[in-house]
Amino acid sequence: MRLLTEAEYKATMEPEPVPIGPDDEPPFDFWPYFDAIPEADLQGHDFSGGTVTYAWHMPQGNLQHVLVNCERNNVFLVVVLDLTRNTVLGHYLLDIMAV
Repeated sequence: MRLLTEAEYKATMEPEPVPIGPDDEPPFDFWPYFDAIPEADLQGHDFSGGTVTYAWHMPQGNLQHVLVNCERNNVFLVVVLDLTRNTVLGHYLLDIMAV
């Protein structure tokens, strides 16, 4: 389970990400990775509901950002999927209000 640094996370972003619809299925089952993320990486937040409200496709890098909601608004655990290799690249704790 790889916690991405802010620089690594930002390097996976693209200027024009494509939103993924709420009814679209994930390209592969990333939940075993999600379940194995160390508690320390969550910084005290609760993501156990497994609710995904937002997901974005980064077409140039063929990556997908899956934003898992937590108990606090505007805080997400972003799971970065590598669609070329069907693997998880890593995860990042995103606090939109802190950006």
